[in-house]
Amino acid sequence: MPAPIYDAVTGGAVALSAATAKTILGWKAHANSGLLLCDYEVSFDGVTASAVPVLVEICYCTWATNAPGTNSTSVTPVQRSGRVLTVGATAGKTWTAEPTVISVIREKLLTPNGGLVMFNYPLGTEPDCALGEGFAIRCTAPATVNVRGSMGASRA
Repeated sequence: MPAPIYDAVTGGAVALSAATAKTILGWKAHANSGLLLCDYEVSFDGVTASAVPVLVEICYCTWATNAPGTNSTSVTPVQRSGRVLTVGATAGKTWTAEPTVISVIREKLLTPNGGLVMFNYPLGTEPDCALGEGFAIRCTAPATVNVRGSMGASRA
């Protein structure tokens, strides 16, 4: 049986302010477990074809400050597949004060004009985290736009 996979989603539009980095979604493993980042999606609702691209960063985060639920809205992860087990992690969205310590592990520029990225890590290449740490999606838009995101994770 495959390992359980859980999804966390923003569940609605997250507003980005011009030229301001914002963590839109994040996972934090519990103290006795780690996480594998299985996949992520990011999409924008912009309508201007000439809009400057948004910097989308997939990040490793120690959650030294502002863990999910602190200066963010808690998200309830939903199990997608695998044996039914307790998730072993917490998730949050739309931080009002950025978490620390963040290390970028992937970055891309994406058009805010209806731009969409969907990425599934191939089996065996998923980033994993230390106990009690996790992952986040951070976006920096040159102009105001809304974003939605999702991340799939498994216990490690």
